[in-house]
Amino acid sequence: MPAPAPHGRPLRIMLVEDHDVVAEAICLALERSSDLQVVARAASVASALADAKRCEPDVVLMDRRLPDGDGITAIADLLALLPNVRVLVLAGEGSGSVAARVAAAGGAGLLKARGLRELEEAVRRVAAGEVVFSQDLLGDVLDRLAGRAPGLGTNLTPREREALHLLGEGRTTAEISAELGVALNTGRNHVQRVLEKLGARSQLGARSSAASG
Repeated sequence: MPAPAPHGRPLRIMLVEDHDVVAEAICLALERSSDLQVVARAASVASALADAKRCEPDVVLMDRRLPDGDGITAIADLLALLPNVRVLVLAGEGSGSVAARVAAAGGAGLLKARGLRELEEAVRRVAAGEVVFSQDLLGDVLDRLAGRAPGLGTNLTPREREALHLLGEGRTTAEISAELGVALNTGRNHVQRVLEKLGARSQLGARSSAASG
């Protein structure tokens, strides 16, 4: 089921991709859905930063490797311009260390595969306040982030430890909420606090409020 767009309008998406054929395929796929709208396409970090402020997207789909820089490094600059934007990094291949960099930078996730149906769903999920990583990466992401947070076991509440375990299994925020027997917003709050304590500068709270308003 599509996530509700802010104020009932389609989700605004900016695509940052320098390969024309790939970009065209992604744009066509996304715009088949009435709740998704591609409002800008950039082919470099510089043009992405220039367009972001003008277009004010809800979600940025960012290729990792761009002609003038690393898409992951650009996440901080995008968040400085638009603190509530959700950045989903696209990569032909990835590793736990790369995905952990995305999370630590404040990104909403990393997808290794570019299945178009998978991408559509990921856009909706990150817009609704979730984090989305390819399932084979998520456990490694959490392990690596946990390794940067001394005393993690004492910092997490029992509920947060349960949420961390479920995240490591690749569960969505909705599934975590159901498993814990709490409301969706409460589940999102548990996930947000886990990520914050692991050192990921999550924007979940702001985006969750916008998505549920």
